[in-house]
Amino acid sequence: MSDTRLNGIIRALESGKPALSAFSKLDKQTAIEMSDAPYDGIVFEMEHNPYDVGALGDALQYMLNRAEIARTGSVAPRVTPVARIPANGVEMNQSFAKQVLDRGCYGVIWPHVATVEQASNAVAACRYARPKNAPLYEPKGVRGDGPANAARYWGVDTAEYYAKADVWPLAPHGEILVGLMCESTEAIENLDEMLAEVPGIGLILIGEGDLSQQLGVPRQYEHPEVLDAMRRILAICGKHGVAVGHPHVTTKNYQRLLDEGYRFLMSAPTRSYGVVGLTRESAGY
Repeated sequence: MSDTRLNGIIRALESGKPALSAFSKLDKQTAIEMSDAPYDGIVFEMEHNPYDVGALGDALQYMLNRAEIARTGSVAPRVTPVARIPANGVEMNQSFAKQVLDRGCYGVIWPHVATVEQASNAVAACRYARPKNAPLYEPKGVRGDGPANAARYWGVDTAEYYAKADVWPLAPHGEILVGLMCESTEAIENLDEMLAEVPGIGLILIGEGDLSQQLGVPRQYEHPEVLDAMRRILAICGKHGVAVGHPHVTTKNYQRLLDEGYRFLMSAPTRSYGVVGLTRESAGY
C-alpha cells in the first residue's frame, strides 16, 4: 500500500481493516458535516434520491477542507466520496458513471448487477481506453475523456490523474472503487462467475431490501431465507478475496457482522446537522 493513497476506503481495505461508510444526501450542509465525519468514505445516494450532477459537484466542493489539507500536507480527502448511480446493471448506462467520476468521485456503486456482462460493463465504464497491447487491458475501458474537473478536485495534474484513475484492485495503484450491488437471486447464482471472469470489482454491496422483496419477506432482514442468501454471498466473495458490504450496520450488530466477514460497513444515513449510527469511535476502532 502506497503512503500516497488518496482513496480512504481502499486504504482501509488494503490494510486489512473494515471500511466504514454511510449514505449521504447531496445538500451543502450535509456535505460540510460529512467532510470530517468518522468514516473512511461516504456514498452520495442518487439511485432513490434525484440524480443531480450539479448538486453532486457542489457537495464535493463543500467537502473540501483547506485546513485539513494544510495540516496534513496531503490532498487525500479525510472522508472519500463515492456515488451510487441510478442505472441498474441491466441498463448498461455508462454515462452515469462517467459524469460522477468526471466531477471527482473516487468510485461508483452500481445497483442491480446480476450477470457477467453487466459486471464487465460496470468496470469498463470506470476505465479509460488504452491500446490493446497495454497491460491490464480487460475489461476494455470505455470512459469518455474529460478529466479536467476531476483532476482539479483530486489536487493532481492531468497526467497524474490518468495514472491514478484506474480501478482497484485490478490496477494496484488505482484510486477508483467499483462496487456492485448484489440484490437478487439471479445475482447470487451468477456471482461466482462474475468474480472469476471480471477483474476490477472492488466491492460487493448486498442490497437487503430488494433481496428480501424477491424472497417474499420484504424488509425482514433477519429472516432465515435472507440470512442464508447473505451467507452465500459472503462465501462466494471470500473465495475470490472480494470485500462484502452490509448496508444496515448499527452499534448492536457490527461485531457479529465483522465476525461473519463483512469488510465494508454502512451506517445509518445522515440526518440534518449531524451523523448518526456506527462510527469508528463507537465501534472502538
